[in-house]
Amino acid sequence: MRNAMRVASIAAMVCLSMPLFAKTAATVKNGAGTIVIVFKDGHRQSFNLSDILRVEFPGGEEASAAVSANAQGPSRAHFIGKWEVGEGNGQRFFITIEESGDAHRTLGNVHGRWIYEDGEARITWDDGAHDAIRKVGSKHQKAAFGAGKSFTDAPDNVTGAVNTTPHPI
Repeated sequence: MRNAMRVASIAAMVCLSMPLFAKTAATVKNGAGTIVIVFKDGHRQSFNLSDILRVEFPGGEEASAAVSANAQGPSRAHFIGKWEVGEGNGQRFFITIEESGDAHRTLGNVHGRWIYEDGEARITWDDGAHDAIRKVGSKHQKAAFGAGKSFTDAPDNVTGAVNTTPHPI
């Protein structure tokens, strides 16, 4: 009987002490308005987005500036879709921006590639021309740049732009 009591007490002590040594995952509430950081060791920490002013990356001043600037403009996904834009002479055509980075223009049936930079979609067409679609206030504009010009030059024309396939972002 004494041995049974001894075994039972040791078993109880082991069971009660196990939570002290077990590694438990941090409880994280995932939901809208939060960001979850997963660390290399696997633990997680969540932050309420309303508490965050900006995200900085030590040793990367350019990266922190890009994060701050892009937080002010629409996301990359905002530009994906089929846009109705103007030619600058009253005529209209369509630009299709794809997730893959490809772009298509119905004016001349031209292919191009696009990137998301400074909060806008920047398209470089295979014929050498460039277009930028950007949000200005509550509307969008398409700025056209001829072959040989860059996105920092004065545009050849600026017209309205409307996404004909808007989707939730």
